[in-house]
Amino acid sequence: MRYLGTLLLIGLVVYCVIDIVRSEPAERLNVPRALWVLLVVLIPVLGSIVWIAVSWTHRSTHGPATRRVSRGPSAPDDDPEFLWKLDEERRRKNPPKDEPAP
Repeated sequence: MRYLGTLLLIGLVVYCVIDIVRSEPAERLNVPRALWVLLVVLIPVLGSIVWIAVSWTHRSTHGPATRRVSRGPSAPDDDPEFLWKLDEERRRKNPPKDEPAP
């Protein structure tokens, strides 16, 4: 319990720094990332409160930030072309054996 305040402050600073690094320029009011990070690290309480107020205000008026969506397969086993190549390679290595007639 003795260090709870310090741990909470460190957690707040880490959260803010990660949020700053992941933010878009418009969310930062076109202020450079380095300046925001310095503000949050050098003046932790005030800098963190200012960053959260600025970023939340921007997000509430402009909506959540859009993330780029990958339209391709997310894994090799989801890619039909990759599966086809694997099947062809398997056929070349192990050609079908003729079954004897009964």
